[in-house]
Amino acid sequence: MFLYHGSNVAVKNPQLLKIYRALDFGSGFYTTSDINQAQKWAERTALRLQQKQSFVTVYEVDEQKMNELRFLQFDTPNLEWLHFVVQNRTGQSREDKWDIVKGPVADDQTIVVIDLYIDGMFSEEDAINRLLPQKLKDQYTFKTNRAIDLLYCVEVLLYE
Repeated sequence: MFLYHGSNVAVKNPQLLKIYRALDFGSGFYTTSDINQAQKWAERTALRLQQKQSFVTVYEVDEQKMNELRFLQFDTPNLEWLHFVVQNRTGQSREDKWDIVKGPVADDQTIVVIDLYIDGMFSEEDAINRLLPQKLKDQYTFKTNRAIDLLYCVEVLLYE
């Protein structure tokens, strides 16, 4: 399987870094199976940092080995996914016991729904009903060194 990471730099040897932003699945190294999603991430990061170049690093990963790790998967933006994302985005996440977490991306459209849910404007049911019809891209978050060791860099794509 191929996974993609978008950034303002080429990331041939991924590492776990301390994050300063609240992300969907907490700290970890974020990838996606959708190259267009990775390119969007790369362009946003470069724009935020006022840089002209952006990069998508392409990795190959052995799915069988990946599935042997502690793997949490959300197939749809369901209630469990909503609670998990909200806990991470509000800094209330519990002890993390996963090597890899896979699930839908809370993108620009969905984050509005999640924020309104956090603010008490939407019930859980309302939030899920608004999220389900959206065609959300996926994200794979590698949360441990054991997981990151499965990523083999194949190539780096440069966008200017």
